[in-house]
Amino acid sequence: MTAALATQSLVRATATEAFLDSVSHDFSREHLVLWCELEGQTTALHAGHTDPAALHNVSVLLGEWPKCAVVDSQWLAARIDASYTAHSEAQSLTLDIEDEADDVEEAIARLVAATDADLLSTSGKSPVVRLIDSLLFEGVRRGASDIHFQPTARGLLVRFRIDGALIDTRELPPRLSAPVASRIKVMGHMDIAETRMAQDGRASVTIGLRDQGCVHEVDLRISTLPTSDGERVVVRFLDSNQGQRLATLYAIGMSSDLLGRYRASVSRPNGIVLLTGPTGSGKTTTLYATLREIATSGGAIGGGDLNIMTIEDPIEYKLNAPGLSISQSQVNRMKGMTFASGLRHILRQDPDVVMVGEIRDTETARIAIQSSLTGHLVFSTLHTNDSVSAPPRLIDLGIEPYLIGASLSAVLAQRLVRLRHLECGGRGCDVCLQSGYAGRTGIFELLQVNDQIHEMIAGGATATELRRVASGAGWRSLREDGLRLVEGGQTTLVEIERVAVDLGEELLA
Repeated sequence: MTAALATQSLVRATATEAFLDSVSHDFSREHLVLWCELEGQTTALHAGHTDPAALHNVSVLLGEWPKCAVVDSQWLAARIDASYTAHSEAQSLTLDIEDEADDVEEAIARLVAATDADLLSTSGKSPVVRLIDSLLFEGVRRGASDIHFQPTARGLLVRFRIDGALIDTRELPPRLSAPVASRIKVMGHMDIAETRMAQDGRASVTIGLRDQGCVHEVDLRISTLPTSDGERVVVRFLDSNQGQRLATLYAIGMSSDLLGRYRASVSRPNGIVLLTGPTGSGKTTTLYATLREIATSGGAIGGGDLNIMTIEDPIEYKLNAPGLSISQSQVNRMKGMTFASGLRHILRQDPDVVMVGEIRDTETARIAIQSSLTGHLVFSTLHTNDSVSAPPRLIDLGIEPYLIGASLSAVLAQRLVRLRHLECGGRGCDVCLQSGYAGRTGIFELLQVNDQIHEMIAGGATATELRRVASGAGWRSLREDGLRLVEGGQTTLVEIERVAVDLGEELLA
């Protein structure tokens, strides 16, 4: 007899150990079936379209014929994934890896030849492989941007960077440091025999089942660094789905008034627009959203198809999509492809809009500015604390002030701030790892170069002088923009002050 159950009544349902030990993850996901303890008895949860033969086969295997219950298929798929992840992690931490130490090299050789990179496919994988897959899956599920594997004298510390904050999640036994580093290096096609030099690698993993068309692809950037306690490994997630979720300027958190002014600045047919902020402040995401909008609207450049080209280091998300035609190039210093040389080649491709990933040196800055003066709309990033510090920074790079004043259209500074976790009221819970925050949004300040600002930049004005004049014209600092989120209950003053130190009052006094 099969009954239908509402998802709300299944919150406390937990998968049975017997089922997880005996039935493979692949089988459970394929047939959408899971044995759970529910209200004191075993219940076979399944989807409405689950084959009855699958339920019968599991019952024969386990020697138990529990009552059956139909549940939502999407909810069940997520519960299956979470159950196997937790179970696999627990198994990996309790198995004695030392007994398998002699077989590590043989296991690595098998992994090199393997083609299955699906994090949810665990059948036939060794404990170390399942451990790494579980941690990667947990990182993706929690929305982490990076996973740090940091060896210490006491063990292997695993830390997730979630919403910009580095959070300790677990400490593994010291004996796992070398096998974990080796496994991740195999994934990144790196030299596993080299442990005394830093290495970089990349990999691509999937979550889901290809034959069912529910594949979630995630690119990984891997960095290893030798330390006194062993190899330190950092894995960065580049989730293309996140890039799609933040595909519009509105989605990244701009207020409506600032968004209107920013759109006016990026709709010009030429000039240079700079985005400033530290690493990890969301500059590339904002640039991508801007390019998407220009590509679809045409801006003031002609309203038709535009030749939009980028030079990046690295390419974080693919911008090509139906209705979008954007060519992306990547820096390759081994082949002599730098930002400066790449920009020179791009200018020979008859571009309308150019995006340079970062202005790092005088040569790149000079070519970018000269390009904007010869009829191109140029976007780039610069490392400064705020928007008004960008012109003086370009002067420090050796660019003549009059060229900066003539070419610069706008400077957008930004930071990412954590949002209060509404479900726990910001008090902290297991879901938000006791932080009280979940998710992030942007805060911004925009310096628009009007005639007065243009003259000041051309005259070599300092950041303090530019800030004073801009404030009189309605310029709003990062901290001031953040206060609107505090007033709306979306974040806290502590969080705003963590990422945006406002020097305005001190300098303007």
